[in-house]
Amino acid sequence: MTSITFVDVTLRDGNHTFRHQFTPQIVEATAAALDAAGVDIIEVGHGDGLGGSSLHVGKAPATDRQLLEAACRSARRAKVAILMLPGFGLFADLEMAAEVGVKVARIATHCTEADVTEQHIKRAKDLGMFTVGYLISAGMASPEKLAEEARKLESYGADYVNLAESQGHLVPKEVAQRVSAVRNAIQVPIGFHPHNNLGLAIGNILAAVDEGATFIDGSLKGFGGGAGNAQTEVAITALKRAGHKVNADIFGIMDAADVFAHQVAPQPMPVIDNNSLLMGYANVYGGYAYPVKHAAEQYGCDPRELVLRLGERKVVAAQEDVVVEEAQRLALLSRKAA
Repeated sequence: MTSITFVDVTLRDGNHTFRHQFTPQIVEATAAALDAAGVDIIEVGHGDGLGGSSLHVGKAPATDRQLLEAACRSARRAKVAILMLPGFGLFADLEMAAEVGVKVARIATHCTEADVTEQHIKRAKDLGMFTVGYLISAGMASPEKLAEEARKLESYGADYVNLAESQGHLVPKEVAQRVSAVRNAIQVPIGFHPHNNLGLAIGNILAAVDEGATFIDGSLKGFGGGAGNAQTEVAITALKRAGHKVNADIFGIMDAADVFAHQVAPQPMPVIDNNSLLMGYANVYGGYAYPVKHAAEQYGCDPRELVLRLGERKVVAAQEDVVVEEAQRLALLSRKAA
């Protein structure tokens, strides 16, 4: 039996599905329900983390401070977390988060670029925050490369290393290989953050835990980029069914899912549609689901062809301009063919 720390990312990664429009009211009600259910950590903010609100990736209706204050008011037991990508977020953002009561800082970067997080991990530690080194798009690097990058994060002071399978591309065997390689390379704990583009999020969680992961991410109703994250209420139930120890209560987390669904109604729940399925197959970042749809409509190209081209270019997070660029190229090719 493994003791799991469960991190619910609905109020951050789920913001992708809601086009970054979560309000303090949505955050406050959902955080209270998650806290009552016994979730350990609640991640909150813009889909792209602290400082992510912009015209480029999506303008939020509230400031980072307002969203975090709403969560900290509601969470009496759970720790509130932020995610920050250096470049989007600044030291001042970290300092603000610590000031309002955020206890966990997850410092994120592409899986081959851990070195850009050193200053931010150390600053978060200086602020007294439980600090996580977070490797985005872990399916775009080999197990050996992930182990190398994880060693860097550990050396900077990360309290644990989180592997984010942001595209929903990996199958359980591949997840197990990556977690195992990292487990053998570092002494700090390992976390896992799956997406569900191939319908494998829960299976991948169980494979990660079998190889030593002890921090697991999920989101209520599966809200998240692409086809969504592992569905929190399903993940917690499956982990308990597999014999692992999870603090959250099954009935409580079901209630929390209903509270959240009521807050965001009539927003449809994430599904594995054709574009999301293809994004998982092509290893394309899940946060591009809406940019792909919008660009394909704007320029009159096939979104499936657009996803495949993005996969060929090996796009990573925060390259929304490449989505538009490839849509324009496809539209031009289509006109020439006509």
